[in-house]
Amino acid sequence: MSQTVRSYVNSIRPAVSLAFFVNGFAIGSWTPEVPVLGERLGLTPATYGFMVLIFGLGAVVAMPVVGALIARRGSRQVSIATQALLAVSVASLIAAPHPALTAFAIFIFGVGLGGMDVAMNANAVSVERSMDRAIMSSCHGFWSLGAVAGAGIGGALIEGFGPLGHTLVVASFAALALVYIAPNMLEDRRNATPADAIGRLSMRQILAAQRTPLLLAVAIGVIALGGFVQEGVVIDWSAVYLRDELGVSLAASGFGFAAFSLTMALFRFFGDGIRERYGAVRTVRASLLIALAGLVVLILATSLPVALIGFLILGIGMSNVVPIAFSAAGNLKRLADGTGISIASAIAYSGGLIAPAIVGIVADAYGFKTIFAALATISLAIILSAGLLKRADRGDRGA
Repeated sequence: MSQTVRSYVNSIRPAVSLAFFVNGFAIGSWTPEVPVLGERLGLTPATYGFMVLIFGLGAVVAMPVVGALIARRGSRQVSIATQALLAVSVASLIAAPHPALTAFAIFIFGVGLGGMDVAMNANAVSVERSMDRAIMSSCHGFWSLGAVAGAGIGGALIEGFGPLGHTLVVASFAALALVYIAPNMLEDRRNATPADAIGRLSMRQILAAQRTPLLLAVAIGVIALGGFVQEGVVIDWSAVYLRDELGVSLAASGFGFAAFSLTMALFRFFGDGIRERYGAVRTVRASLLIALAGLVVLILATSLPVALIGFLILGIGMSNVVPIAFSAAGNLKRLADGTGISIASAIAYSGGLIAPAIVGIVADAYGFKTIFAALATISLAIILSAGLLKRADRGDRGA
């Protein structure tokens, strides 16, 4: 590798990785602020849930808009802009004096996070193309590390500096990270299609040319949704499962999420090498077989140690499904850059907003073993449809 190429790789890959870490750090930092906001504003359980929903809606609303902007401006400019918006919105979360203004600040925070999510994933796809090697899983590994760091130190920062001081620390970190990210992130803006070439195509021809890749983007989005649902169940309900069905203490109720997060983050850093060696499809299928094993352990578990083994195995199995799905969506041809990822992201995040409520209803009626059995069915469905993810591999990136 020449010195010029090495210097190029040594700058663009850390830049996009840092963007993922910042995004994860922000979402992790949001978690300990949620109850603080509820207490400060005197929210009821209904309005408390409404605030959380507004955050998710902001993220989902931003995604198709950001996809269109990426097609025109490239992912670098959009990623920088949304990260700047993220920094400003974080700082305003606690400063807003009224519930309505807080709701607006939360919505904008969701827009910044969700928009940045699409843009940084699109940039990671472009970096994969430029380097001719997989990096998406490790990028998501940095996101996981950021989320763990944000959640882990958030409580201490709130106790030490207060809620406003905490959000200012997070906002400052997001803003300062741009000092490195902005000049080093890969510029992937492409020349626009000549107007005369577009003029020769009718609307019917344009739609016909894009119908297949659009449908594939939707299908890949559903696969990503399957991964998001499994992650969401662990994030939102693992503590409840351990307390209510296995009778563990309150102090130990968070161990399931910790075990899952640990192996998920770790194996995301192995995922790129595994995908390079065995291909996206075989990697996803093997991963989901491991996830199935973890779900079986959880279904059979009668004690905390056994359940933790199940969560550890499930984290390994689910670590690389979503990153590979996003790589596949980003590499769909005959779609403008950012379009495939924005579609897949919107579907995955939208379902992720609805799934927790459904899980709660089903678990209340039938127990969490039924939930884990349903997740096993989802894993089997993804295994059967994993052939769609071959577009994540070099040399097989057709529509």
